[in-house]
Amino acid sequence: MSAVKKNYVVETIRKAQMKELFMKSRRLDGRALDEFREIKIKTGLIEKANGSALVSLGNTQVMAGVKVSTGAPFPDTPNKGMLVVNAEVLPLASAYAEAGPPDENAIELARVVDRGVRESEMVELEKLCIVEGKLVYTIFVDVNILNVDGNLFDATSFAVVSALRTSKIPEYKAEDDKPKLTGEIIPLPVRKTPVSVTLARIDDILIVDPNAEEEAVMDARLTFTTDDDGNICAGQKGEPGTLTPLQVMQASDIAISKGKEIRKIIMEATG
Repeated sequence: MSAVKKNYVVETIRKAQMKELFMKSRRLDGRALDEFREIKIKTGLIEKANGSALVSLGNTQVMAGVKVSTGAPFPDTPNKGMLVVNAEVLPLASAYAEAGPPDENAIELARVVDRGVRESEMVELEKLCIVEGKLVYTIFVDVNILNVDGNLFDATSFAVVSALRTSKIPEYKAEDDKPKLTGEIIPLPVRKTPVSVTLARIDDILIVDPNAEEEAVMDARLTFTTDDDGNICAGQKGEPGTLTPLQVMQASDIAISKGKEIRKIIMEATG
């Protein structure tokens, strides 16, 4: 039997087992359909970073580090600082990861997390302007995926948000249209705590926080990011399968509800 055919048989059997448990509102790892794996957050682990966070979501593990510099603003936003998120899956994190530049999956991961943070207006970018049109803070968030066991979108988002919430930056003041360091270290101006919630559709069932085994057989994936007021500020659909309008509405309701629970965990861990 070829490796491809063997994998297909294994996935078919596993999917049948999952569906049988879904009928009892359970999953292979014992979780309920709307239950996240255990979330652990540690901050301040990278001494040379302006902020950092290590997040474990079950066996998925992600490290995010924040580095601050200054530079010219974008021409269309002369009075706002800049935020850039990059992600890399380390070769040791997964049997499928390879050394080299980020692949399309890592690029999508960074863009989805960046969009959730940006559209929620988490960071007060207008407060990161030092000299309008000339000099602003640039916030770089570099993400390293340390171990892959499903749902990188949420684990990465939790790590980025936690790192940003605990970041400190050097204070500049403008004197005669020129920047000058004050010698003070101030918190990064943050006003929101966005939370990403990812769901997978396997046949007609929606489950939250799919692990690697569940991702291997999912038909569609949907990620929603909500803000502190319960508003959906970003979304991303993945995989070729479709979702009905009712499933999208159910997913959004779950994302809002679970977002409130996880937001408390992030806020407690980041002070």
